[in-house]
Amino acid sequence: MTHSESTRITMYGCGPDEAMLFSELAPGLGVQPTITDAPVSEANAELAAGSRCISVSHKTPITHATLHALGRVGVGYISTRSIGCNHIDMEYADSIGILVENVSYSPDSVADYTLMLMLMAVRDAKSIVRRTDSHDYRLSDVRGKELRDLTVGVIGTGRIGAAVMDRLRGFGCHILAHDTRTDNRPGTAVEHVPLDELLRRSDLVTLHAPLTEATHHLLNRRRLAQMKHGALIVNTGRGALIDTEALVQELESGRLSGAALDVIEGEEGIFYADFRDRPIDSKGLLRLQELPNALITPHTAYYTDHALRDTVENSLTNCLTFESRNRHV
Repeated sequence: MTHSESTRITMYGCGPDEAMLFSELAPGLGVQPTITDAPVSEANAELAAGSRCISVSHKTPITHATLHALGRVGVGYISTRSIGCNHIDMEYADSIGILVENVSYSPDSVADYTLMLMLMAVRDAKSIVRRTDSHDYRLSDVRGKELRDLTVGVIGTGRIGAAVMDRLRGFGCHILAHDTRTDNRPGTAVEHVPLDELLRRSDLVTLHAPLTEATHHLLNRRRLAQMKHGALIVNTGRGALIDTEALVQELESGRLSGAALDVIEGEEGIFYADFRDRPIDSKGLLRLQELPNALITPHTAYYTDHALRDTVENSLTNCLTFESRNRHV
């Protein structure tokens, strides 16, 4: 897609790798990029003056005041470089004349990572690596499990959930699935069941639902208590899908045997930063990291070369599509 004159788009919250990709791809699409590593805020909304479209990261919440500031400088479209949009009040943005849309990217990035976390959880990899790092090479007292012997419950069967199920079929495990959207219900070799039944029957539960008001603390204290004794949880969706305090109690008691989490409730402002010499103000995160049966990674499942290029390219394309639709309005 080319244009006789460049379209100006402001890209906020760009890491060095994203900035490099925007600089590489933008000229060929007829885009004049303004790139900053700073997350969008009320204070720097002026950077977007002259841009009807901006691209933002998922790493920092966008306040109502920031949306108003963007509207004042003429922004009418926000492309978030993520599948989830829970960091932006989309309805409020729409009410002040700003359209917000997400991007698609390779679901294989998150699906591959999810399977890695599953395998690490069923083989107690955290404890094994910790012991080996301290030169203790004895076998663990706890034997691992094989996925083919397990029933795996998949909550959320969109593109990523479907890609996870494709991989699970190859391991030969029994798959249960739950999704409130009937168009996302999987086909063959998968048993679609109500959520409570999925929790009761699954040896391992993996979360791929979007975070909305309806799914906030989807796995709350009551639902966690419904899970099988010794079950495992994997979450590469959004942290607040799980009530962290309730999860910690289930793990501490040993009723749940483990959790592998790439996302944590309250991760904002912590993940993607270096806290080696700073205190962390998150009791839930600190407690989970102390537990031998909880494996934590910093919201990195999406982060592959393929997916990052998809994200940048599709964010640019979405902005240009908006510009094209509104060029003569």
